[in-house]
Amino acid sequence: MSATIIAHLEKDNEDEEEDEEEEVEEEGINSTEVKMSQIVMPCHSNHRQELSVGQLLKWIDSTACLSAERHAVSPCVTASMDDIHFEHTIRVGQVVNIKAKVNRAFNTSMEVGIQVSCEDLFSERHWKVCHAYATFVTQRTKTGEKVVLKPTVPQTQKEQVEYSLAAERRRVRMLHDDIIKDLLSHGSIQQDNAVAAERTKVESVELVLPPHANHQVHTFGGQIMAWMVNVATIAASRLCQAHPTLRTIDMFTFRGPSQVGDRLLLKAIVNNAFKNSIEVGVRAEAYQEEGPNRHINSAFMNFEVLDNHGKPCTLLRIRPEPLVSQAGKKTESVRKKYIISRKQAEVPLSVPWDPRNQVYLSYNNVSALKMLAARHKWRLSSEKDKARLYTLEQKSMLSFRVDTEVDVPAHRAFYLLAELRNRPKWDTNYQTCELIHQVDDDDFLYRVVTASVRQGGILQDFILLASKRRPCGSGSDTTEGRFCISYYNQASPEVLPYISTDIAGLSSTFYHIFFHQVSSRIESPHTAMLTYEQSVNDKTKTSTNHF
Repeated sequence: MSATIIAHLEKDNEDEEEDEEEEVEEEGINSTEVKMSQIVMPCHSNHRQELSVGQLLKWIDSTACLSAERHAVSPCVTASMDDIHFEHTIRVGQVVNIKAKVNRAFNTSMEVGIQVSCEDLFSERHWKVCHAYATFVTQRTKTGEKVVLKPTVPQTQKEQVEYSLAAERRRVRMLHDDIIKDLLSHGSIQQDNAVAAERTKVESVELVLPPHANHQVHTFGGQIMAWMVNVATIAASRLCQAHPTLRTIDMFTFRGPSQVGDRLLLKAIVNNAFKNSIEVGVRAEAYQEEGPNRHINSAFMNFEVLDNHGKPCTLLRIRPEPLVSQAGKKTESVRKKYIISRKQAEVPLSVPWDPRNQVYLSYNNVSALKMLAARHKWRLSSEKDKARLYTLEQKSMLSFRVDTEVDVPAHRAFYLLAELRNRPKWDTNYQTCELIHQVDDDDFLYRVVTASVRQGGILQDFILLASKRRPCGSGSDTTEGRFCISYYNQASPEVLPYISTDIAGLSSTFYHIFFHQVSSRIESPHTAMLTYEQSVNDKTKTSTNHF
């Protein structure tokens, strides 16, 4: 089982209290924001008089590209498009509103966040269709030099959260790349499947003409994605013998450029059929009259077949050959969507550990902290011994925060508190804590033993994934002065018995731990310097922001 136990270390400053309703903040002025509105015409629609997903991807890509180029002040190309889940369809006559802005710029790449909504002009209704994250890279200059991007500066609290999480999403993309390479090496959609799956195989060739190119004379990324959706739809249709509806796309990753004059070979085949969905693998290759094929893009798309009432139909199964089966991609997709919940309250309390889901669990750790730290309406529940206890009620989840101050440099406090093996020295709830596996430089698996909630109950143990991160903002590891340590947690019903007396003010356990125990351990010169020097020798990463 995995748990999220995180803390936040920051300089002591007063945050302005805002109403819960203001969680949807007023938009600050963002110079990279681009908006596009398009009315859906019959030429944009499919057989059901609904907007073609391929056409929507073209509009999304062009809007995001304009935002990226506005920030870079130089030509940009699409590097990847993260998973997209289409919540609603859009019909002819309705208006599509697309908003894109740069969340964060790295060295030569940047993440662009895209929001797509629909508007009915006759009923004045608005609803969300999907959101996506695209990565764009800058083109080299005429002299062959890379264009180094200027950093983005978040203007609102919401933008600050997106800025911070962009680094975690980048980690997810890098691992996703490795997973796709592994899947393609063990079972490629170019190979033949069993007879039933073979009938779904589609190959199509498109000649890249000037209308298909962008302003840099490269094949427009949105056009390639639209062609890929087209062949995937045909493959799914051949299996179900009906018109399927595209529900999700599992990341487009552009692996090379294409240009006017190229022939684009598009291949698609049904990888597997489940009870209510079909997974189709798609591959795009470019070639000239002479020379080898160049791998341009790969993606996995999931379709449903809807009945007259809009409900998913039960589908026939196929049986791919064992060596070619890519059912593992479905498992990976489900695992990722299960762990990375858009609503933190829906994040599972425990997830079976597996190296393939480590990056998603790690992402969720950091995401949960950022979401909690950005919440408004924290209420001061009580204060004792110079430690303050705040609470925040959200549906079935009770979140709480404990603050106390320490008179030591931030980096020293971080070194002591980020190493969970030190926790039994100051937290009486932790009887033992042992490191059982170092996943990477930033993530660690610990086995923690705690006492039972019930009087005289047996000891309980669990496995915990602890994630440490370098601060996203600027900071100095040598800053002296007084710092505020904040501990955040989300208390589910299973945890409430541990903290209910503290929340009600009937016990002072939290206050005692955080003021007397934590402060004394951190501010003790001998203990602090010993642990700090040991951490430096072990080359542990530092942070003045959170752990």
